[in-house]
Amino acid sequence: MNAFQMAQAQFDAMADYLHLDNGVTSVLRWPLREFRFQIPVRMDDGNIRVFFGYRVQHNDARGPAKGGIRFHPSETIDTIRALAMWMTWKCAVADIPLGGGKGGVAVDPAELSIGEQERLCRGWVDQIWKNIGPRLDVPAPDVGTNPQMMGWMMDEYARLTGSYAPGVITGKPVGAGGSRGRAEATGFGVVYTLREAMRHLNIDPSKTTASIQGFGNVAQHASAGFVEQLGGRVLAVSCWDRQDRTSYTFYKEDGIDPKFLQSITDVFGSIDKDKALQSGYEIEPGDAWLSKDVDVLIPAALEGQISGETVHQISDRVKIIAEGANGPTTMDADEELARRQIFVIPDFLCNAGGVVVSYFEGVQNDMNYYWSRQEVLQRLDEKMTTAFHDVLRVAEGERIYIRNAAYIVAINRVVNAMKFRGWL
Repeated sequence: MNAFQMAQAQFDAMADYLHLDNGVTSVLRWPLREFRFQIPVRMDDGNIRVFFGYRVQHNDARGPAKGGIRFHPSETIDTIRALAMWMTWKCAVADIPLGGGKGGVAVDPAELSIGEQERLCRGWVDQIWKNIGPRLDVPAPDVGTNPQMMGWMMDEYARLTGSYAPGVITGKPVGAGGSRGRAEATGFGVVYTLREAMRHLNIDPSKTTASIQGFGNVAQHASAGFVEQLGGRVLAVSCWDRQDRTSYTFYKEDGIDPKFLQSITDVFGSIDKDKALQSGYEIEPGDAWLSKDVDVLIPAALEGQISGETVHQISDRVKIIAEGANGPTTMDADEELARRQIFVIPDFLCNAGGVVVSYFEGVQNDMNYYWSRQEVLQRLDEKMTTAFHDVLRVAEGERIYIRNAAYIVAINRVVNAMKFRGWL
């Protein structure tokens, strides 16, 4: 089962539970629009190389489509479809007036020079600019992309349209239409929902430990927030090593230092092994993060990492799984987690902080007035806390698994918007 089949299966199960009309179900099982295009790029050696780009707009009943752009070598249309669908639910469960979209290019950006990256970014916009915009579809950074790339894309859109429209792209650099607090938003959103889950379960955060998969933007800020805001200890993080083309887990029995690891991590989330070893870190296989004897697991890398085959590696001590990544848990693993009564904060709730602050960025772009970092993070905390308790109320009221409760909240909001607009 690929990512899109899993996304459809998750939706189908909840559509049956909600007794949705067959017509409504048919509309929501598939994206409203899909784009696939070639991006010819002149490389530094003078040759032309063709990349394949995608943009999928799953649903825009609640507002313009919203979702990141991934630059990843294994990118496929089905991955993009799944992520676009999950973005629809994510925006709805966070109760922001946006729909779901996603884009990408099948490429490893680390293999491109800065000039090649810029030409690829501008080429992506060249192919899709008529179908994106502040009131149509608003892309943002994701795996393999960053604020500088968003700045190039915004500039290319301005060049093509002849007008300055910073709201066409979010996740831009501060000073070029970006919002303060955007870099840490997704990771801090994970921490805010974790805090609420611990309150619900009567767990003292300062006595907890965590293990994290990944050490990109989300994992870096989630680990820092877990230590600095919750007072807990992160014992392990994993990352992809681009030189060895494999992943490793970095472990320290008395707890990692997130700031130190950030200082020896490249822009793509690869930690310097030699410097880590010199500082007393143990380096273990890439999947070792999953079996650590900790209270909290935070998968914050790619989809499908906790599966029916790997779920049994999870320690009996684990009480909470906070899904910082999109789609990290498969449906068969969900069944086992529910049986073991592990509290799962589902991805499209847990990692919604990024899109919430992207929404705030668009609001600030429209006002041409920008908030302080403190104000952004305070608003983010309020949004994430409200969203968590909206879902928790349904889970407890219906006595159902919390992921299903999150789907109920999100799907009902989307269906109601479709009804209000006369689509149904």
